[in-house]
Amino acid sequence: MTLEEIKKEFNQLPKNYKTKDVDKLNLRLIKEKQDVSCLKDLVLYHQEYHRTYFQVSLGQMKTNEEKFKFIEDNFLNLRDWWHVDQLTQFVKNINPQFALKKAKKYVNSSLPFVRRWGYVLFITSLVKKEEIFDQITGLLKNDKEYYVIMAEAWLISYLAIYFPRRTYAYLNECELDYSIVSRAIQKICDSYQVPQENKMLFKTLRVKYKKKK
Repeated sequence: MTLEEIKKEFNQLPKNYKTKDVDKLNLRLIKEKQDVSCLKDLVLYHQEYHRTYFQVSLGQMKTNEEKFKFIEDNFLNLRDWWHVDQLTQFVKNINPQFALKKAKKYVNSSLPFVRRWGYVLFITSLVKKEEIFDQITGLLKNDKEYYVIMAEAWLISYLAIYFPRRTYAYLNECELDYSIVSRAIQKICDSYQVPQENKMLFKTLRVKYKKKK
């Protein structure tokens, strides 16, 4: 597609369109196998095209290797977009070791949204795999960027759903800052998937971390 054709598609969306309207458009473009590569150099300056560029491109790719390469080739186009967690809808059934190898590089990136991606990519079926629990928690480190901190807290809260005792033991001994742990505990306490008794257990860690703060 040309840029003019894509602009025309957007002009046909409802006035004050919502995300669901863009998703519907993107789904059609995927089915039509449309090429939206013309948007690559625009997405940082025209955020309305960001979702379409990534969704339509990734939606037509078959393998995770191909998808991860595309994401990596577009890392600079992620730097102002905190919704990298939405990329997980396109990377299904990821090989755990493949994901860990990628994430080790991502969490050390100078780009905060790449670091965020290094954590949120595990908030898929991967977070349920207890055999890589230690490797996932081994990726967690102190960070100053808000959206990276929130990604780490979010990931910890998911680990607490599936492995509450191991997650509690990890938080009880780790060296993460209070800014990360407190947010993780809050997300755990807000979760409908965590039993009340487990929420109370995690709340006891707040006192310890406040003293360390």
